[in-house]
Amino acid sequence: MEFARPLPGFLLQRYHGWKATTHAENSAWYRRLADEGQRPRAMVISCCDSRVHVTSIFGADQGEFFIHRNIANLVPVYEPDGQHHGTSAAVEYAVTALKVAHLIVLGHSNCGGVQGCLDMCEGRAPELEETGSFVGRWMDILRPGYEAVKGDADMPHALEREAVSVSLRNLMTFPFVREAVEAGKLGLHGLWVDIGSGELKNLDGQSGQFVPV
Repeated sequence: MEFARPLPGFLLQRYHGWKATTHAENSAWYRRLADEGQRPRAMVISCCDSRVHVTSIFGADQGEFFIHRNIANLVPVYEPDGQHHGTSAAVEYAVTALKVAHLIVLGHSNCGGVQGCLDMCEGRAPELEETGSFVGRWMDILRPGYEAVKGDADMPHALEREAVSVSLRNLMTFPFVREAVEAGKLGLHGLWVDIGSGELKNLDGQSGQFVPV
């Protein structure tokens, strides 16, 4: 594979630093993780955005979270059509194989994917409307959410939070998710974090509002 290149120097330096310090000081813990396998307590579906650092937000150690990241932390509806479904596969594995007790959808402020959906729905992003746009077709998942919050005074943030709600509703279309929830074996949680202030809001199932934790 002549197109593959060595890692850039700054990543190599960081790796060697981690191997000589963090890994060396916790070698028994890493060996245990390797030998005994993972037993995460929760799955977190978050955005690909590099500013969203799930483990830092919750102070989590390796092995605690099963994390899946995609554009705008979206979950599609259950669609067993034999095609490639990375997010659905991650959900299936977490719920049926790892048997996580909690499934968290984490949205965030200033989300580029959500802004793209907003622009697309309001006619400002014709390139995302093209059939060949992977981002545009992925953001189609959120189109119903746009209609739900259309006209809100704070549209970007409203649509970011609606993306979380849409994903939670779509999760309940997965039979194995619904079964686990109804059996009391799985809890679904919706969160939204403000990158600038660090404020974290939790979706209240009764009111449908996001409230500070």
